[in-house]
Amino acid sequence: MGMLLLLILCALAAPLYAENVGVDPMESSLAGTVLRDGKRVDIMQPNDNPLHLGLSPIGPSWRWGAYALGADSQGRDIAARLLYGARASLLIAFSAACLCLVMATFCGLLAGYCGGWIDIIISRALDILWAVPVYLFAISLSVVTVGHDLSFGPFHVQPDSLLLPIGIIALIYVPYAARPIRARTRSLSSAGFVLAARGLGASSLRIVFREILPLLAETVLVLSPLIMALCLLAESALSFLSLGVQAPAASWGSLIHDGEGLIYSRPVVAIAPGVAIILTVLALNALGDAAQAELRARGRR
Repeated sequence: MGMLLLLILCALAAPLYAENVGVDPMESSLAGTVLRDGKRVDIMQPNDNPLHLGLSPIGPSWRWGAYALGADSQGRDIAARLLYGARASLLIAFSAACLCLVMATFCGLLAGYCGGWIDIIISRALDILWAVPVYLFAISLSVVTVGHDLSFGPFHVQPDSLLLPIGIIALIYVPYAARPIRARTRSLSSAGFVLAARGLGASSLRIVFREILPLLAETVLVLSPLIMALCLLAESALSFLSLGVQAPAASWGSLIHDGEGLIYSRPVVAIAPGVAIILTVLALNALGDAAQAELRARGRR
């Protein structure tokens, strides 16, 4: 929780950091200069090869100020883009996880409680989604939607909107959350208190919302950080392939893509967002494991 809180605070502080050090993380600065050790130096400098051909972005200073982590191939401040990338990546992962869990809860609850042909249809649809490789499905949807406006009645979604990756990522992970929710619903549907409620004449809606849904909160709570970690990895993969967050906006996946060509000369461009992704996923997995262990211990008591 501490690690996640720190990452969220850093993401929220992105505009303050950019304003304080005086950089614009979204604008190219190929001809710009920066103050280093009391002298003005070019952000794009000659390469260190014998012929000094081409230009290489300035390296990290490891001190507070502009270009503390160096620049990318467009002369943009890596530290500022890393913080702005955290805003996009965490927002997409959180929103996609919430949307995924809402859809999964609806599908799992409907299939598990109703049973019969409703359960068969929903379960087979989830099996089809489950059978398709996650990233292949996400890439296919992204290729179709990226670069095209989408209209749903009065709603109009721009091709660079974050709603597109949020919706795509949420959809591909619905089967992963819906299956355990369906299994839990089926076990609760045959519990004694549910049978007693039916015997007293309670309606199906009352049983679902008053008896079953509150007890599904534990399952959803355990799944939440794990689904969010999966959504973060999916967003990073799509953005790395230029199918997620679109330039000039930044996410951790797009930052790794930007640093791919600089991995030998300026490795921090790709390593910094990679470390951020690792820390976030590890923190989310640890949080999910801790929540599951706490609920098990509470159940034993």
